[in-house]
Amino acid sequence: MATVKGFKGMRFRNGDMNTLVCPPYDIISDEQRKAFIEKNEHNIIRLELPVGENRYKDAGETLKNWLDEGVLAQDEKDTIYVYEMEFTANGERKAVKGFVSLVKLEEFSKGIVLPHEETLSKAKTDRFNLMSETYCNFSQIYSLYMDEDGKAYSLIDGCSQGRPDMEVTDSDGTIHRMWCVSDEGVLSQVTKIFEDKKLYIADGHHRYETGLNFHKHLVAEGKAVEGDLSGYIAMMLVNMENEGLVVFPTHRIVRDLENFDADKLIERSEEYFEIEDATDVKTAEEILVKKYNDGKKAYALYDGKKTVVMTLRDSVDMSQFLEGMSEAYCGLDVSILHSLVLERIFGIDKENMANQKNLTYTKIVAEAVEAVDSKKADCAFILNPTRVSEIRDVALAGEKMPQKSTYFFPKLITGLVMNKFM
Repeated sequence: MATVKGFKGMRFRNGDMNTLVCPPYDIISDEQRKAFIEKNEHNIIRLELPVGENRYKDAGETLKNWLDEGVLAQDEKDTIYVYEMEFTANGERKAVKGFVSLVKLEEFSKGIVLPHEETLSKAKTDRFNLMSETYCNFSQIYSLYMDEDGKAYSLIDGCSQGRPDMEVTDSDGTIHRMWCVSDEGVLSQVTKIFEDKKLYIADGHHRYETGLNFHKHLVAEGKAVEGDLSGYIAMMLVNMENEGLVVFPTHRIVRDLENFDADKLIERSEEYFEIEDATDVKTAEEILVKKYNDGKKAYALYDGKKTVVMTLRDSVDMSQFLEGMSEAYCGLDVSILHSLVLERIFGIDKENMANQKNLTYTKIVAEAVEAVDSKKADCAFILNPTRVSEIRDVALAGEKMPQKSTYFFPKLITGLVMNKFM
């Protein structure tokens, strides 16, 4: 099954780590990028999110200079990096702990590393170009594993009881701690434990697929052979049963539809959904929580004038509309919404969704409401979160959820440790 091992991580050697790290590149605005660099010219954002006409080449040259100057250096011994995030979600203080290691890149068809979500080609091209100049993973794939006997978590937890080697606090108040573990006995045990495990990608599908494609490219060009470090990728591995795991929903904003009519939408939806009026979006959210706890499939529709909660009727058999798909896929909130409403009623096909022609996404309810109130959108659908068990079951069925089905929180910070493989 999964091949997991330690690596000589590349890390910053000097400076305030709080000014050297950054959030994931794909959620950073131009203004935020400038602010990070103003605080510290060595912020990792210069490598992870380069800008300009020759941005990828510039990132490669910057990385080389930083290594030559000692700003960055690789650890001398193979290491795993125990990583804990302490954060607040839904009013509760939580913590999730895993570890960063190298994982052998495998084709999804082998069933060892499993995806759960569709990807976009544009994002993969960007990461491929960056990798071509830097030969580095600046951020980690976020993946889950089953730990029925608790051996994996017990091992890494025992290695992280003392003071962490690195600690930073991000703008959301999340504390990121990391312990560097180079004990050969521990590394050997980790490798052994994961020999019979599957890994489920939670976040980072684009980067995983890019890593696999880039390794194939290097082999085809004669620049690498099977077994080289380019055939591995850095991953954060977390126990799927970890109580600190939090998945936020990603809400749908629908815009630029011809002749949009909310009343007609509701009327046509009544064939599949029970419709319940809600006073406002906040009330609808409270109703959705109850529906979620009761195992119901429900959404809130907001069109600027009214808010209704749509609950799938018990009599509706989704296998009729999602022919050939597994029971797990047919039971997903996002699958039901996309199939019955977005595609069947609105006529927004999968290509349209991929190109975000009539559909955009947000994890923040207020942003969805504001888009409608400002007339930038026709309506918004507020969703419940996808359950971690649903992610596992869809992946095991060899299927992928619609894009933007999950939002794991918090996001891994970029810059604590990096993987330079060539």
